[in-house]
Amino acid sequence: MALNEGLALRYAARSDVGVRREANEDSGYASARLLVVADGMGGHAGGEVASSLAVTAMVRLDESLPESGVDLVATLKNAARDVNHTLHDMSEHDPTLRGMGTTLTAMLWNGATFALAHVGDSRAYMLRDGALYQITHDHTLVQSLVDEGRITLEQAAEHPRRSMVLRVLEGTGDGELDLSLREAQPDDRYLLCSDGLTGVVGPETLFNTLTEIADPDEAARWLIDLANRGGGPDNITCIVADFGAHTASAERYVVGAALERKLTP
Repeated sequence: MALNEGLALRYAARSDVGVRREANEDSGYASARLLVVADGMGGHAGGEVASSLAVTAMVRLDESLPESGVDLVATLKNAARDVNHTLHDMSEHDPTLRGMGTTLTAMLWNGATFALAHVGDSRAYMLRDGALYQITHDHTLVQSLVDEGRITLEQAAEHPRRSMVLRVLEGTGDGELDLSLREAQPDDRYLLCSDGLTGVVGPETLFNTLTEIADPDEAARWLIDLANRGGGPDNITCIVADFGAHTASAERYVVGAALERKLTP
């Protein structure tokens, strides 16, 4: 799967436990053609297991992809379905893992084209031509209330049930994903993150940080610092990726629970 000549991703990933949590249930992965954030949930170690399984499946997907002829959307859909089935099987064999689940926000790239798969309240943003766009839609109670016109965005930010997620990968069904195929433009910047960032850091600060800090790793580090300075109530995972005239990289980042639990190959 070769990138367009002269155009490639420059990327970095970071994850932090935050200020108030004892364990990191987020997992993340970034490579030259695949970007993934998963935010796990569940009792015992269920959240850590669920997000790690999601990222592990994506790592294996990345390693097995052929060079060409890939249906990007179908590939991500099938990978998420496999994660869902694995979560189901594990929870059936281990009662302590029942109720575990994970969000999933993933981009699979081929040149300037990428598939975007999303479920839950992790997010993907695109910075293009001086404007920041949220390109995923939260599957949360408060977002559904906003969509129905029952509350405002300002009210949603203070709603007591703002953390209630309506859709995740949790071992039931085939995993209901939002799927789309998109085209990147040179100089686009993308942010994938867990809600540990967006629950604390607002859109204006996200825009300013992504605009002002050119290096992806430094931008990711700064975003995590901002979330922790804001109280760090949750785990925080960020992937920052720039598409443009960059040298193609073979570097791979595995962060968060997937790295700590050493579940990735």
